Amino acid sequence: MREWLKARREQKGMTQEQAAELCGISRSYYTHIENQVKTPTVKVAKKIADALEFDWLHFFREEGSSKEHPT
Repeated sequence: MREWLKARREQKGMTQEQAAELCGISRSYYTHIENQVKTPTVKVAKKIADALEFDWLHFFREEGSSKEHPT
């Protein structure tokens, strides 16, 4: 699980459904991204990062594991 992503979303006071809607993706897809079942496309990573205010490249860095926090 991407704990850092969940924590960031919760810090913004959003549900998974609200975050997904803001990003223009399905809740199911967002949930798979947050649960680290899927890696988002660059386009989706940028949308999520914009909505939750972090560097979109965090999804693609090796240190972007579930134990890391975005900068």
